[in-house]
Amino acid sequence: MEIAKPRQLQEITLQPDAADRVDGPIIIAAAGTVEAERFSVPVHRHARGQLMASMRGLLAVDVENEHWVVPASHTVWVPPGHLHTVASHGVFQGWSVFVAESACLSLPSRPCTFRTSALLRETVLRAATWSGETLGPAQQHIAAVILDEVRSAPAEALGLPLPAEARLMRIARAFITDPSDGRDLDAWAAWAAVSPRTLSRRFVQETGFTFTAWRQRVRLLRALEMLAAGEPVTTVAMDLGYSTTSAFIGLFRKAFGITPAAYRRRL
Repeated sequence: MEIAKPRQLQEITLQPDAADRVDGPIIIAAAGTVEAERFSVPVHRHARGQLMASMRGLLAVDVENEHWVVPASHTVWVPPGHLHTVASHGVFQGWSVFVAESACLSLPSRPCTFRTSALLRETVLRAATWSGETLGPAQQHIAAVILDEVRSAPAEALGLPLPAEARLMRIARAFITDPSDGRDLDAWAAWAAVSPRTLSRRFVQETGFTFTAWRQRVRLLRALEMLAAGEPVTTVAMDLGYSTTSAFIGLFRKAFGITPAAYRRRL
């Protein structure tokens, strides 16, 4: 099967009710660009499931109790009815697919991220060129391939789990707002009126990370956003509270297997 990309991606446009249609094609796709340096969609939910991915730029998705920073190598899947928000960092080029609720029964029941295969990307780009209310036999086959790729893809963790306990959530939100905040565990515990021991124990229970490891994850995910927005590596390191640029580069390489500068060149 030969799959061809559109020669040029235009501004993303979708039917106004594409996300909530109960009739119509099994999938409704669009691909294109958003020229703004950042766009955001406030909290919402869809009757259809949604696939979304970037080919340039970085997606940030909040869904349920997690914050995901999604590079161009990965796809986000949000099943029908799940509240979520979406934002981009840097000029965005990507695609979105809305999947009829009936077709979502065999797809993951929880929001997830997974690595975008070349086959998924190319079939979605072909589907984004379709128009009309019905799919012909060849289009139905391509739609089935898209769903099979989602069904078979292993989920990968790109998210930042958030604690549920109110005092811990207060700390988490404050640090996400300012990842350069250098307060230690004892100072954060005093600020939130919780004992250091409780903070340490409950953070592991509710997020799967120690408080120190969770803070490091916040900073690295924010670094991805800043790099996608064009910030110099040194600026990212200093703004996020690292003692030296080399310390930041070392931690970034350890986490992502690539230097910050090399990562930005791939965007």
